[in-house]
Amino acid sequence: MKPLLNTSQQLLELGLKGMARAYEHQLNQPNLQKQTFDLRLGLMMESETSERETRKVERFLKSAKLRESQATLEGVEYKASRGLDRNMVMTLADCEWLRRRQNLILTGATGTGKTWLACAFGNQACRLGFNTYYRTATQLFEDITLSYADHTLPKLRRQLIKAQLLIIDDLGIGGIDSQLGPFLLDVIDQQSRNGSLLITSQYPKEKWYDLFTDPTIADAVLDRIVHKAHVIPLKGESMRKLKNRKN
Repeated sequence: MKPLLNTSQQLLELGLKGMARAYEHQLNQPNLQKQTFDLRLGLMMESETSERETRKVERFLKSAKLRESQATLEGVEYKASRGLDRNMVMTLADCEWLRRRQNLILTGATGTGKTWLACAFGNQACRLGFNTYYRTATQLFEDITLSYADHTLPKLRRQLIKAQLLIIDDLGIGGIDSQLGPFLLDVIDQQSRNGSLLITSQYPKEKWYDLFTDPTIADAVLDRIVHKAHVIPLKGESMRKLKNRKN
């Protein structure tokens, strides 16, 4: 006969780690043990809900593969020289633009903090329950090329379009040739029905058309990105150079 488990062990076996932790906490707090059953159960359920939300965010952050995993919107530096509008960032922080399937474009010279800010928005999206995926443009185009070679394009397409926020960092490096264009258009077209894009680039959006070797693909891609996008242009000197001077 299987030995009986105590309440904490039974909760753990059921996968209710948050409730088990709260139950153990109650056993160590005499004042809580005097409370009603409904109140104690409610506290345990709140703990379980919080535990599950924490694990969910951790899963989203891990699968997002953010380059700057510690970047957060709370840590943004609003220096006048950067031209960064605090009110705009705070407005976008609630991720209502994601719920409305709008896009976000960050532009600026090398070193102005585009990647860091993109990852901060990605972190915020994960914390608010949005499935997020980060790739540099170079990584993405390498993925596409390799998928062409080993016939795994459908798998890559599914991975990209399921993201509620797809981050493409540093668009424009090396251009977008005629082989990559059609697949990129297909992904952006399908992904835009499920979520949003966040794109960073050294080039202002007005010059993106010239990045494509196929003007027809350029028109179609840009039509799906630019017309429903919030744009944040970053200015000023390279933040890397400024940090090096301080050191």
